[in-house]
Amino acid sequence: MLKELEEDTWLGMKMVDRRYAFQNQLLLSSILFYHFYASSAISNGLALTPPMGWNSWNHFHCQINDKIIRETADALVSSGLSKLGYKYVNLDDCWGESKRDFQGNLVANKTTFPSGIKALADYVHSKGLKLGIYADSGYRTCSGTMPGSLGHEEQDAMTFASWGIDYLKYDNCFNDDTRPTIRYPVMSSALKKTRRSIFFSMCEWGDMRPALWGAKVGNSWRTTNDISDSWGSMLKIADMNEVYADYAKPGGWNDPDMLEVGNGGMKYSEYVVHFSIWAISKAPLLLGCDIRNITNETMQIISNQEVIAINQDQLGVQAKKVRMQGEKMIWAGPLSGNRTVLLFENRKPWTSMMTAHWDDIGINSNNTFVEARDVWEHQTLETKFQGKLKTRVEHHACKMFVLTPITNL
Repeated sequence: MLKELEEDTWLGMKMVDRRYAFQNQLLLSSILFYHFYASSAISNGLALTPPMGWNSWNHFHCQINDKIIRETADALVSSGLSKLGYKYVNLDDCWGESKRDFQGNLVANKTTFPSGIKALADYVHSKGLKLGIYADSGYRTCSGTMPGSLGHEEQDAMTFASWGIDYLKYDNCFNDDTRPTIRYPVMSSALKKTRRSIFFSMCEWGDMRPALWGAKVGNSWRTTNDISDSWGSMLKIADMNEVYADYAKPGGWNDPDMLEVGNGGMKYSEYVVHFSIWAISKAPLLLGCDIRNITNETMQIISNQEVIAINQDQLGVQAKKVRMQGEKMIWAGPLSGNRTVLLFENRKPWTSMMTAHWDDIGINSNNTFVEARDVWEHQTLETKFQGKLKTRVEHHACKMFVLTPITNL
C-alpha cells in the first residue's frame, strides 16, 4: 500500500536531497486533492484544514468537571479565539464512571459531570462551538479510571452520537495486543454507522507508523508519544513528526500532540517556535492551557491570524526542513497563491545568522525577486530578495516569512 501511495501521490516526482518540486506541487494541487480524497482519505467530509480548539489534558489532566468545561467554552467565545477558528472543546480522559451502566453504556461521572455529557454538548453547541470526547481502543482508558471501548465500539459510537459529540480522541492503552491496524478501523467504521459527522483522532502514539495507513481510517493520527511542556520535548516531537510530512493532506493530518503554549514550562520565544512549527506542519492547533486565565503573552501567540492562516491554508501541504546546519534549521513549504512559508529556527544558545537559499526552498530561478512578509512582526520587508534571504535569529527563537515572487519590480 505504501508503494502505491507514493507512486500515485507524487506522480513519480523524485525527492532528492530533501528538496521540493514546489512549483509542480502547486500545479498539481487540485489533481492531488481529488485523488487523495477519493482514493485514500476517510470519507466523512471533515478536516479539509487542520482542526483548531482546546483539549483538557495538558493543563488539567484528570481534574476536570462540568464547570471547567463550560467556563472554557465561555472563554473561547469572550476572548475572541472562537472567531479565529478555535471551535473544538475536547474532554480528555477521566470524564466517566469507572464502570458501564446495566445496559453496558458508558456514563458520565455523576460527581464531576452531574448533568451528563448531552447537556454539556448542548451548552457548548449553543456557543457556536463543538464538543469532543475521549475513549480508548483497549479495556481501560490510559488513566485506568474508565472502561475502554474494545469490544463496545458500535455501542459507544452510538452513545457519542446520541450525546451530540463532534470529535473523538481514541487512545491506545490496555489493549489486547491486537495490532492498531485492526483495532482502529473498527471504531472508524462504527462512527460512520452513526451517520453523525465525528472527527476521528487516532491517538496511536506513532507506534505502527499510522501516517502510512491512517488516511483511510481517521482524520488525524498521532505520529509521536505524548508531549511535555519543555523545549527539549517539543523539539523532539517536532522532528519525529516532520518525517511523515508527505502523508498530511486535506482530510487527514499528522498530529504531533496538543499545544503546550501558555502552561509555563517554556519561555515566550520558545512558545513562538512551538506554535510556528505546529502551524507550518499543518498540525491540529489544540490549545492545552487554561483559557479562563490566559496571559497577554499567550494571547499574542495563539491569536496571530497570519500564522493561523498558514496552518489553515487550503493547499494543505506540510512544510519540511530543507537545510540543517547543526542546531540551525530552515523549514519551508508551499502555500496557495504561489507563495512559500519560510521558517528560520535557531536551537543554539546564542544568536546566529541564518541564510535560506532559493534552490533549497523551491523558488526556481536566481533571477526571481521575492517579497518577504514577516508574520510575527506583521510587516513586509522593504528589501526585495534575490537568490537568498539572510537574517539574524535570537537563541531559542525563530523568524517566519511568507514569500511571494514578484513579476514586476
